[in-house]
Amino acid sequence: MKPRALIAEDEPILAATLARILQKLWPELEILATAANGVAAVEQALDLRPDVLSFDIRMPGQTGIEAAEELLERWDGPAPFPHVVFVTAYDDYAVQAFEQAAADYVLKPVNETRLARTVERLQGLLAGRREGSDPLDQLVERLQALLPNDAPPAAARLDFVRAAVGNVVRMIPADEVVYFQAADKYVCVATADSDVLIRVPLRELLPQLDPKLFRQINRSTVVNLACVTSAVRDSVGKLQLNLRSRPEKPRVSPVYAHLFRQM
Repeated sequence: MKPRALIAEDEPILAATLARILQKLWPELEILATAANGVAAVEQALDLRPDVLSFDIRMPGQTGIEAAEELLERWDGPAPFPHVVFVTAYDDYAVQAFEQAAADYVLKPVNETRLARTVERLQGLLAGRREGSDPLDQLVERLQALLPNDAPPAAARLDFVRAAVGNVVRMIPADEVVYFQAADKYVCVATADSDVLIRVPLRELLPQLDPKLFRQINRSTVVNLACVTSAVRDSVGKLQLNLRSRPEKPRVSPVYAHLFRQM
């Protein structure tokens, strides 16, 4: 079967240029579709099941990194996970992290010589698939390289969560929070006996939390590790957590599954 690709790029001219160069360098490659943003790319990837995905890192609505993480969480079935190439106009920390994780990336404007090396690498990876290589594991390693590891300074650490409930502002000690979960424009703050909403994006909240106590487990959920009683694989092999004082069993993304490996 011919290898198949999906391109996610919000600039139509750049998407067309990338497709044209790819077809020149790799005539056997079938380009299935071009998605204008990360949200559409995830849905098309789940529908079309390509062998290769090209994700622009900075797209409106959802970045390429966020789209890749969502795809990891939602991918199922017998089709192997696609090989992902990140495309970026910025030679920044992300590129350094990709290099450290031996990931594939391409800088804009797309250079035919550089893209030829990417094509050669992808062809080798697809050939190696028959020998047991796992692109899902490779992408997990790449995304893990981007995870923040530093604790916030003590002065910046969040000790109390201020949440308005009617005319009352509750002061919730951070260590009493079982989990935080993104919900549209809000974040749900779940304690042992209540749920309240705060209007702070999860990505803004996360850097303020002590990483020794709070860890992200998927795109929308951060848990208090002290409230995790066990990690269990369900019938389809997905990892989920049992929480003290809460009935929910949040799923763990493959990117964060290493936090719950046996010591």
